[in-house]
Amino acid sequence: MSPTRERLAGLHVLADDDPRWQRDPVEQARAACDAGADVIQLRAKHATDQVALAWARSIRSETRDAGALFFVNDRFDLALSAGADGVHLGQEDVPPGRIPDAVRRQLLVGRSTHSEEQALAACDEPVDYVAFGPVFGTASKQSPWGARGVEALAAVVRRVAPRRVVAIGGIDAANMRFVADAGAAAAVISAVAGAADMGDATRALRHALGHSAESA
Repeated sequence: MSPTRERLAGLHVLADDDPRWQRDPVEQARAACDAGADVIQLRAKHATDQVALAWARSIRSETRDAGALFFVNDRFDLALSAGADGVHLGQEDVPPGRIPDAVRRQLLVGRSTHSEEQALAACDEPVDYVAFGPVFGTASKQSPWGARGVEALAAVVRRVAPRRVVAIGGIDAANMRFVADAGAAAAVISAVAGAADMGDATRALRHALGHSAESA
């Protein structure tokens, strides 16, 4: 596995533009990068394309300095324009196989899934990792899917191996060990964006993920 793809196994922090958060996505990304997050993903569901691209370019600078990977949610065109490492696609987004080959060679691709069937289907697509959730449920974003649970997560990890699985949904430092025990990486939104000290929160999450993985 390349050093770049090895980073996918760590902590993914989603820099989110939900108006509930007190800090904008660039501030969230900067704090997470300073605290050692492995991957930053820009999730801009409310901003215009112009604002989202400006954020993406700023976050690209932060992640480059920190040695973290940078993904843009939903939009491979914005990811490409910002010089991101990759794009993360949901079930309603452009299918990975429809991304032009020239673009695909420049971007890693992640795919959101919410069932074992979707995860297996993603393995037939040109993706570099499969996200699965919500594992514990989530209040950070609207989802028609209920909590999938750690048993379902572990089953997906086994079925899609050796492709990396990134768990998402309701993950915090207290339940991180269940994610690590299942063999998945972890992605968070509110655990960082909603924290009083985003840097401390990121460090606690990294410690919980790393400690659990080492003891598994």
